[in-house]
Amino acid sequence: MAAKIVVDAGHGGSNPGAVYQGRRESDDALRLAMAVGKILEANGYDVSYTRTSDVTQSVGQKAAIANEEGADLFVSIHRNAGQYPGQYDGVQTLIYNDSGIKKEIAEKIDANLAALGFRDLGISLRPNLVVLNSTQMPALLVEAGFIDSDKDNQLFDSKFQAIAQAIADGIMGTLEEQTVTSSAVEEEEMEERHRFPMRPVPPMPPEKPLPPMEPEELYRVQAGAFRERANADNLLQLLENDGFPAFIVYQDGLYKVQVGAFSRLSNAIAMEREVREKGYNTYITT
Repeated sequence: MAAKIVVDAGHGGSNPGAVYQGRRESDDALRLAMAVGKILEANGYDVSYTRTSDVTQSVGQKAAIANEEGADLFVSIHRNAGQYPGQYDGVQTLIYNDSGIKKEIAEKIDANLAALGFRDLGISLRPNLVVLNSTQMPALLVEAGFIDSDKDNQLFDSKFQAIAQAIADGIMGTLEEQTVTSSAVEEEEMEERHRFPMRPVPPMPPEKPLPPMEPEELYRVQAGAFRERANADNLLQLLENDGFPAFIVYQDGLYKVQVGAFSRLSNAIAMEREVREKGYNTYITT
């Protein structure tokens, strides 16, 4: 049995992740992460969370929490999104490379979720993701269906507890077969990770709930707008790697990559200045 598992709810706070018809990825991820964690705790696992409320975190901060906890396993919960609403449906788990216990856990999780009615999109290798390449333990990122798929949302809502159980069972079923320690991360994987050294991260903000987002009243810094989701994803990853709370909004047929959400224009201007200094083309929108 693993000594400690860190469960991460993706995005949070001013970074809602994917948004569809008022539904925010950060909210779904938090609910599911907490439900998975409770099941693991009930079965004797030592569980910590990157967040337990709607707070803003960079991906670097999430990885830093897991490393500071000395975790044996890191599991990040997300919802996926397509290039346009309804284009895709299904579940998928992302891992750093195609080896080790993380792959076994990913396969079990995807199979368990497929048994609930989701389409299994299989495992995807994503060595460029900070939460996968900067964590010092086996790590995986679960995409629990597409937030812009009505089919997946219906499954997510109607079978929510079963989904949490399916993810937890995938983790526990593998860990019961072998003991996970920090040495379980393969030497080959560690050597590859040296190509992605973890960036220094700023101190964590105080953990307190943020007020509900009201997009029509908030100022945001926009760094790009694309018709292809893949282009927006690439820019999103660059901004997150630089520590900015970036997210994607689908609007008017475009995937808009934005940073922050501020009630005061002066705060948005300050953020835009920081983003521009990193070389991005930006403007402020509401």
